[in-house]
Amino acid sequence: MCGGSKVEDIEEEDGKDEKKKVDAGEPRKYDPNFKGPLKNRSCTDIICCLLFLFFLSGMAVCSILGFTRGNPYKLIYPTDSSGNVCGLDSKAGKPYLMYFDVLQCAKMGANAIVAGCPTPQVCVSSCTTDYWVYLEAIATTSTSGLLCKDSIDTTSVSYTQISSLVSNDDCAAYYVKNTPIVGRCVPSFFLEITNYASNLQTSGSYNLTTSSGGSVTANEMTDASYYLAKFYTATQYIEMVFKDIVASWWLLLVFAGIAMVACFIWIILLRWIAGVMVWISVVLVFGLLGFACYYSYSQYYELKNQNSTATYGVSEAFALNFSYYLQLKETWHYYVLYTITSVSACSTATFLVIFLLIFIFLVKRICIAIELIKEASRAIGHMIFTLIWPIFPFILQVCVVGYFGVSVAYIASMGDAQYYNNSTNTSTDGVNYYLERVTCSPNDTTLGSLCDFVKYGGTEYIIPMQVFMLFMFLWLNNFVIAFGQMVLAGSFASYYWAFEKPKDIPHFPITGSIWRALRYHTGSLAFGSLILAIIQFIRIVLEYLDHKLKDSENRVARFFVKCLKCCFWCLEKCVKFLNRNAYIIVAVYGKNFCSAAKDAFFLILRNVVRAVVLDKLTDYVLFLSKLVATAGVGVGSYFWFQGKINFFSGYVPTLNFYITPIVIVIIGTFLITCAFFSVYTMAVDTLFLCFLEDLEMHDGSAEKPYFMSKGLMKIIGKKNKFEDPEENDKKAKQIQRQKGKIDDKNIIDILFYQKFT
Repeated sequence: MCGGSKVEDIEEEDGKDEKKKVDAGEPRKYDPNFKGPLKNRSCTDIICCLLFLFFLSGMAVCSILGFTRGNPYKLIYPTDSSGNVCGLDSKAGKPYLMYFDVLQCAKMGANAIVAGCPTPQVCVSSCTTDYWVYLEAIATTSTSGLLCKDSIDTTSVSYTQISSLVSNDDCAAYYVKNTPIVGRCVPSFFLEITNYASNLQTSGSYNLTTSSGGSVTANEMTDASYYLAKFYTATQYIEMVFKDIVASWWLLLVFAGIAMVACFIWIILLRWIAGVMVWISVVLVFGLLGFACYYSYSQYYELKNQNSTATYGVSEAFALNFSYYLQLKETWHYYVLYTITSVSACSTATFLVIFLLIFIFLVKRICIAIELIKEASRAIGHMIFTLIWPIFPFILQVCVVGYFGVSVAYIASMGDAQYYNNSTNTSTDGVNYYLERVTCSPNDTTLGSLCDFVKYGGTEYIIPMQVFMLFMFLWLNNFVIAFGQMVLAGSFASYYWAFEKPKDIPHFPITGSIWRALRYHTGSLAFGSLILAIIQFIRIVLEYLDHKLKDSENRVARFFVKCLKCCFWCLEKCVKFLNRNAYIIVAVYGKNFCSAAKDAFFLILRNVVRAVVLDKLTDYVLFLSKLVATAGVGVGSYFWFQGKINFFSGYVPTLNFYITPIVIVIIGTFLITCAFFSVYTMAVDTLFLCFLEDLEMHDGSAEKPYFMSKGLMKIIGKKNKFEDPEENDKKAKQIQRQKGKIDDKNIIDILFYQKFT
């Protein structure tokens, strides 16, 4: 099916008329000095390289400012109303934060995260483990158990002073059993209370009461600590999952190694099974569509005949009493099935015809795509270190993420402490509560009493610095991805343009490609990644606007924002595709980014059908490959951790949830397959562009021989004529036949052709 065809037919198919050449650019001209990726090249996009270095310097300045002035512990550890960080400095022995009235946090809901919880907060050495209310302390004339601010000396407080201390928010009116969660004391009674409508009581049967006299019920307290309570419940399962990971960590590494070996073996096998996978899939698709079409039409005619033979009362029919027919179960049943089968029959028949026509017209291009996939497998087999290369960009990306995560944490903690007047009240819009609070400057007498700490922030330049760091994260992350792609492109281009494979393949293709990319094309990498970073940054801004407008009544603005989100999503996909192909041209010819992007765009435009078929077919083959590898390793891990492999049953650890390592193995295997097959995708794309360039620059003569494999030449009906004596004789006879007679000039032409071609 993928055999050769007449040379004349292929040349006519590949030939373009003059108008199309103008519209899609001029084909690349033959260069006798071109023998693969150029060694002698110059630096490209120097201005963008300098701009990139300048922005990197700005990023370093922001990080240094954050490291010198920030303290991320202020974001991790809780802070009390006086601005003291619990667990640090003067509060080193008090790592937990207690709320005087946690019910006030419930009124604020999610707004408490931004505006702060409107109740005094103090650092304590341990969370409370019982119920306490100030009314009981007054009744029993006991001052034990008081929870007060640091300015109050509880040892010298008289029981007669408790009421005034509570009313002035110097001491808590009540507290309940608490559990420490991320440094905060959260009510833990929800683990033992069954009647949530009842009032909470102390051991002395005193109802818990707020400073304003309101009762405290379990239901209100649950609302106040809902999300943290959920987190507390989940921590039990998280702890068990963590123990399972610790118990099986070495087996997880073993299965990761198995996944890498499976990917490697599968890539090698693709040179033989890629075509089988594609053709079997095509046959199955046509078989399923054909069967669906046959079955739908058979059911259609069967129901049609049954419906036509149904008999009804004559009087009802002439009376056009439609309710009568709708009440008949058989009629309604037949009508629904009749409609469904008719639609199904038409749809499947339409799809069958469409796919059949597509297959007929694209079968040759499918064959080319399959051969390129096989060729990519051969290239990876000859340059095995290309499979290891993705590890290095991945490590660089992890370093980038870690660096920016730490830098942003330090920068965010540079802000000054913000204090608000605690005498203001909350207001509501009928749904949510909001604080009517004003800032205040605390002094020795108002700190922690009239002025409470709420959060860190307020520094004017923190937000611009964080926005700049976000943009630099996008730029640097895309730069690392682009660097990895260009290195692979240069390596696989070295393979394609080696005339005798593997003899002419460079000894260190990866090393040479790394040197060329960093030495000459840092500016081009920065240029392409800058364009992508700008688009991604705009998308983040649009997401922010969409979030802000989700409750807005301005539907026009929301509509335009969603349209812009869709447009920039499509633009990002297109730019990623164009960048990847531009990096291939840069890696081969050493051009600047704009020239390379233009050449790649027009080259693909001149071969747009081949490009689409190859792209989708490659995605399909690699999707099946990822599915097979992930499913195979996942099933193996399932039987292993279930202990169903008797020979290895002694190596199965005791687990709380045997599904935990299985899920981790499946996710890890999928990530490994993505890393391995990303190399394969880059190999196919590089070989495809080189193949198109080869077709445009060469004609198979001794002067312009093809560099493509014999399999590709066979599919498209091309040959290197100087390697085929039979073809030379045939061409000589054709010249003789066209001339009609032999003269001296004919003989010279024939001899010249046989000698040099």
